Amino acid sequence: MGEYSPWIGREQQVSDRLSEEHAARWLATFDLPLNRDRFMPQGIHFALCTPDAATGQLGEDGHPRRDDSPDSFLPPIPLPRRMWASSDIAFRAPIAPGAAISRTSRIASIREKDGASGKLAFVNVEHQTAANGTLSVVETQTLVFRAAAGESAPLSPPEAGDGQFKADGWDAHRCVTPEPRLLFRYSALTFNTHRIHYDAPYARDIERYRGLVVHGPLTASLLLQLAARELGDNAINSFGFRGMSPAIAGEALHLVMRQADEGYELGAYACDGRQIMSARALI
Repeated sequence: MGEYSPWIGREQQVSDRLSEEHAARWLATFDLPLNRDRFMPQGIHFALCTPDAATGQLGEDGHPRRDDSPDSFLPPIPLPRRMWASSDIAFRAPIAPGAAISRTSRIASIREKDGASGKLAFVNVEHQTAANGTLSVVETQTLVFRAAAGESAPLSPPEAGDGQFKADGWDAHRCVTPEPRLLFRYSALTFNTHRIHYDAPYARDIERYRGLVVHGPLTASLLLQLAARELGDNAINSFGFRGMSPAIAGEALHLVMRQADEGYELGAYACDGRQIMSARALI
């Protein structure tokens, strides 16, 4: 991994503004009202300071191309498949519509690993997001890069099995079905052009997913909304999530939460009990 050492510590600074219109579109996407304090729900930072690469700079998968130039924030790891594997987030202050946003991002680490499906590369990116000059969100995001899927690779995830998810033992439960219109709106809000979220033939034939893939941060946002329903708006101080298996558009997603020895445990599950995401929260 020595060839990528110049990227360790590389920083990127981006400015944005959470306009009233963008805030309203976020709330409309999730059928949410603006709360009495006029602060946005936790998770809005996923839609701020998004990559603004020109269309001509996008790769085949829809992500901005990576190269060895000083302008390339992420390193040119020669593994084409990219996924947002996990995040650890500290919420420091709520964000209100109209706020001026600034974000400093830094490459914290890069490491390679041999996995069951071949080589993997993990890139940890630290983000600090401020609203009107006040530090609001600190996040460490883990990106995973994988080799291309073979033409004959089995579709992922497998078809639903005979199992059935049961909410017994969970304190809160909500079932939603993320469908293509929700995915489209979320891609638009986050300026995310990764084709697995809107291009079904590409998702199936190239990346070998069984259908359109629900964004990881979209599932995380739904879990944050479940926590807000149970604990109150902007009550969480710390939230971490890890993707376990792809969620497919048009299929039921069970969101659950319960009190743990320390804080709260959250999760997202498919209808047959396959775990989509694990999460934890502290207040």
